[in-house]
Amino acid sequence: MQAADSARADEGAALLAAARTVRERAHAPYSRFRVGAALRDEHGAIHAGCNVENAAYPVGTCAEAGAIAAMVAAGGRRITEILVCGDGAGLVTPCGACRQRIREFARPDTPIHAATPDRIAKTFTLGELLPDSFGPETLT
Repeated sequence: MQAADSARADEGAALLAAARTVRERAHAPYSRFRVGAALRDEHGAIHAGCNVENAAYPVGTCAEAGAIAAMVAAGGRRITEILVCGDGAGLVTPCGACRQRIREFARPDTPIHAATPDRIAKTFTLGELLPDSFGPETLT
């Protein structure tokens, strides 16, 4: 394994560990589907969030939204990579609304990792998950 590949694997492991930890704290009494997300900002800091459900379903928040809010609160302004961790037979990728939330702070080539609690299952770019997207530069 090349040194750069090893460094990327270590970085992915740190994101997975953070997402796995917050996933255990998720408030998901209705769906019982716990999700954790962790992202790395432009300074290299990791920020994490978990899903928080509400009895009034539309009021709940996604794990990605929590991680983005934590990043912004800490002073970060750009997502360099993000990981979403959940259970299930299929890949757990960001919902449409979260793809747009990520788009606000990321570039089309930003890696988005879909993970189980044990491993990164697949990596996409934001451009693959949200092609031809509407972003801040559209408003200029």
